Amino acid sequence: MPIPTNHEQPIRKTAKENAFSQLQKWIIDGTLQPGEKLNDVELAEALGVSRTPIRESLQLLEVRGFVQMFPGKATQVTEVDRETISDLLPPLAALQALSAELSIPNLTDNIIKKLRDTNKRFARAVEKEDYFQALKIDEKFHQIIVDTAENPYISSMLVSLQAHVRRLFFHNSIILTSQSITEHEQIIDLMSARDGEQVTKVMRENWLRAIEEFHSVKRVNS
Repeated sequence: MPIPTNHEQPIRKTAKENAFSQLQKWIIDGTLQPGEKLNDVELAEALGVSRTPIRESLQLLEVRGFVQMFPGKATQVTEVDRETISDLLPPLAALQALSAELSIPNLTDNIIKKLRDTNKRFARAVEKEDYFQALKIDEKFHQIIVDTAENPYISSMLVSLQAHVRRLFFHNSIILTSQSITEHEQIIDLMSARDGEQVTKVMRENWLRAIEEFHSVKRVNS
């Protein structure tokens, strides 16, 4: 099982939190492949921790649906089920739309600038057809809005949903188009205009459109 050694080391996290974050990241981006068996000794050595935080992290990852543990036998990464997109995206879209509305009272010029700069980076990645990077930047764009909403309950619920959606996107080679760039600009403009009703509509459509894109990719690959 090849494990990267040049990964980023998050600061101010416990060994368990660090291990969980890194393992989940590797599962999401495909470093650890669906169906791959995981060896806690190798993982502990790679992350520079003991086996205890690795085991605790794997238990939590099982609860979240990223690994499956077979006591006394093996632990392996779960398969990617693309059909779950129709279950994942509607609640995610609703929470993202609500975040956009709730963020409006907390907006500052600096946040608006940060959103526009992030969308420019997103546009460059899409134009270069670097969709892996585009997906990461797209997530940062939406995270700025979620953070600005300052609602810990929404943030907590989004963490798990976002992780599963991100994994589906990476593994199914979703191609982001210029339409996403335009929608991001509309979202920024509507937030700047304090138009909560319209921004929730555009934000929801921005996420739900991915369901049809998933089906389109499936039809093309069939």
